[in-house]
Amino acid sequence: MVRKKNPEDLSEEELRWLLVEKRRAARLARLQHYRRSGRTLSILPDESALTLQPLRSSVEEISLDEEAMPPATRRRKALDAFLLFIEIVAVAGFLFVVFNGLSLIRELNREVAAALEQPTLTPTPLLMAVVLPSGHTPPNSLGGARPNEAEIPEHLRPIVQSLASLPLPTPSPQQAIRIQIPAIRVDAPVVQGDGWEQLKKGVGQSLGTPNPGETGNIVLSAHNDIFGEIFRDLDQLKPGDPVILYTSQRSFTYVVVSTRIVEPTAVEVMAQTSEPIVTLISCYPYMVDNQRIVVVARLQNGG
Repeated sequence: MVRKKNPEDLSEEELRWLLVEKRRAARLARLQHYRRSGRTLSILPDESALTLQPLRSSVEEISLDEEAMPPATRRRKALDAFLLFIEIVAVAGFLFVVFNGLSLIRELNREVAAALEQPTLTPTPLLMAVVLPSGHTPPNSLGGARPNEAEIPEHLRPIVQSLASLPLPTPSPQQAIRIQIPAIRVDAPVVQGDGWEQLKKGVGQSLGTPNPGETGNIVLSAHNDIFGEIFRDLDQLKPGDPVILYTSQRSFTYVVVSTRIVEPTAVEVMAQTSEPIVTLISCYPYMVDNQRIVVVARLQNGG
């Protein structure tokens, strides 16, 4: 019966042998684990050549032979490769979607910017009047005061009728709403449009003419012997007399520069100008109304 020795009773050589034996047992356990996992092991030197000499070292080489792998291992490696391929494709697809999304956003931004950028509009010239506004028959004539169609050439009457049906502009703070001419005691409202119905309400501004203070010709007309006789005394105005136009926000002062009598067809007095002026028009003479009086005033300042 072999007596069990205590570690302190072992000699130095016995301890070395014991250490080598433990290392060999651990190495064998690892090799068995590798075999169970399906890997082929090539061990150098051969296991049978191992000795228990305490100072001899053994060399172990483990080689994994791809061709000798079992089918299960090859399937697992093929699955890993397939999954790696799927991941690469997924990343590439994600990058493609991001790039396309950015391109789409840029394109949408360009389209929105193009939609918001309004082209420079070319003003459409208004149809030129064929006769000056405010024309009517005298109130003491047969049939009383009414629009005087006789002064309009027959072939041009449809144009005049079409002008009468033009829509009125949307009110704005820049439009004239009141006129004062202190020299002839005029203080009246200004309405948009110079047709028969508009001139019943006050002084009518010809559609398409500028607002007070703006460059161009503001054309204002009113009756001289009906509907308040607002412009009855235009012929009394002298150069330098003020004409004051009011908007809802401020006033503009014009000064008279000229007065003249013209035929009803002298529509050139309504033409636009390169300077800010106001043109006042009314029938003339009083209770005859077969001509027009035209007073021009130039902008002096804005209050």
